[in-house]
Amino acid sequence: MKTFNQQLTDRIESILNGKITSVIPVPGGDINRAFRISVGHDNFFIKINSSVKFPDMFRKEARGLQLLRDADGLHIPQVIAFEVVDDTTFLLMEFLHPGNRSPHYWRDMGRGLATIHNTTASVFGLEESNYIGSLVQQNTQHWSWTDFFVQERIAPMIKRAHDHHLISKKLEQQFNSFMSKVGEIFPLEAPALLHGDLWIGNQIPDASGNPCLIDPAVYFGLRETDIAMTRLFGHFSTEFYHAYNEIFPLQPGWEERMDYYNLYPLLVHLNLFGSSYLPQIEDILEAF
Repeated sequence: MKTFNQQLTDRIESILNGKITSVIPVPGGDINRAFRISVGHDNFFIKINSSVKFPDMFRKEARGLQLLRDADGLHIPQVIAFEVVDDTTFLLMEFLHPGNRSPHYWRDMGRGLATIHNTTASVFGLEESNYIGSLVQQNTQHWSWTDFFVQERIAPMIKRAHDHHLISKKLEQQFNSFMSKVGEIFPLEAPALLHGDLWIGNQIPDASGNPCLIDPAVYFGLRETDIAMTRLFGHFSTEFYHAYNEIFPLQPGWEERMDYYNLYPLLVHLNLFGSSYLPQIEDILEAF
């Protein structure tokens, strides 16, 4: 296969116990190169990247996928292998044949996410860092959501934006004011297993029309964090929120808190893609 070097081709064929017969690029990723590969009549999905730049990225993604699979709420692609071959790291997975949404797609998505969120932990965070996009996502564990949200989510993104001259002194001061009052904003709940990057592009229907989640940035946090991101870049169906609340009701006032959670992904996008995300950030802080 001209797409892969011989060493990588040999290793994939060894894992799959057969000859690769086709390699088709899959569009949509900003960070990794992705392909559908065929071995006989079977299809698989593979992501590849530089093992120098991202040596541990796919191991961490595989762990996140497995945590979500173990929660047994929604279809999560099965990981087959993640390895490093010379200067290339790869993640080999089940290929999800995209289908049309079933009539109960959004209901099933809401119920399934509520099931995932019922997986809890004693502390907020995770035992190791992982990635959100190409940025390292700090997950140092805290007993308090306030401490976790400020120290592991907002503050690191502000520092990065400051270092790259992406935010003004006024905006930094507004963030400092916001962070000093975070403890008054969010509800008291146990840490929930989160997808961590749940925008509308990270859910797809499988061949049977059932909802699947892909590309997680997993950690344990307040479950409203996932709900908030479903309303940030595109909007999940109203049926999704009704179904979720039937299984695991959100606390009163949840809709008014959504923008505050979304400061984190907006800061991530500011750091990744530039100042076009500043107006949304400024609007949230001005309203606060």
